[in-house]
Amino acid sequence: MICIVSINLTNTFNSSIAGVIQNTSTDYTHNDLQKLSNFRVGQQHFHFYFYAIKIRKMKEQEQTNFSRIAEAISYIKDNFKTQPGLDEVAEKIHLSPFHFQRIFTEWAGVSPKKFLQYISVGYAKNILKNKQATLFDAAFETGLSGTSRLHDLFINIEGMTPGEFINGGENLFINYSYAESPFGNILVASTARGICHMSFSDNEQEALKALHKSFPNAKYKQMVDLIQQKALYIFTHDWSKLSKIKLHLKATDFQLKVWETLLKIPMGRLSTYGNIAKQINIPGASRAVGSAIGSNPIAFLIPCHRVIQSSGTFGGYMWGSTRKTAIIGWEAAKTFAEQ
Repeated sequence: MICIVSINLTNTFNSSIAGVIQNTSTDYTHNDLQKLSNFRVGQQHFHFYFYAIKIRKMKEQEQTNFSRIAEAISYIKDNFKTQPGLDEVAEKIHLSPFHFQRIFTEWAGVSPKKFLQYISVGYAKNILKNKQATLFDAAFETGLSGTSRLHDLFINIEGMTPGEFINGGENLFINYSYAESPFGNILVASTARGICHMSFSDNEQEALKALHKSFPNAKYKQMVDLIQQKALYIFTHDWSKLSKIKLHLKATDFQLKVWETLLKIPMGRLSTYGNIAKQINIPGASRAVGSAIGSNPIAFLIPCHRVIQSSGTFGGYMWGSTRKTAIIGWEAAKTFAEQ
């Protein structure tokens, strides 16, 4: 038990510690944690502080685990012809086979060997071949599990008016925050009318710069609001708690039409650029569809990761091809486990 001295927050000598302690919502830096770990405090006053440190360390470990999983998936993709085994992949990412198997199964819900089936070109081709006929039917395959519900049942896209994004969004007030997901950290931002941006953020500052580039003259505030919280429920897999998620997006009519079509692709299913073009009744617009998909500002919620090449190759992704592979395999594993 740590209970030696208490801290006087007005003491000049302890001002650097006090600056960390007074803001319980701070996203602690490494230096902050070092100050606190080297400073013993009265348990009755600052017990919550060590809890905050514990949570931060847990988050860092979760991020480390996904980084290792992403590294493993990348290695498997690059060496698929030799079909590397568990021991080889584990050695590549500097883990024991037992530890690698455990963290991978905790993340994906299936073993690495099973996961490989879901990210193979053959599996993708089979999904495309067998599912396209009914993929966009209004009553898509009765009996789908809860997490395979169509996105368009609970996600509503609203286009911004010209007045809202004119002059770099000077009339917009945007809240933003960082959160964790099974695929790394994300930056999520919202206006009073809905989510306007969600991106995976390997580098938080670079992600924030990208947001500012979209709306350079908006007024920004770092805070979590109810709109963001509702959207982030999608990563919990308790979809029974999902409320209607509103997206408030700057887009052309064509982009909105493409993004709304993407919402109809259920979890665990895949489509192609050509098929999306057909669904919006412009069959010759595959390239334009690809451009609209590539400019999607809402990661995961608008599932552009579910669109692949007709050859079965997964293709590119704004937030990295390895992450796209990870998401496709993860969703397939979750869908298969629930059926």
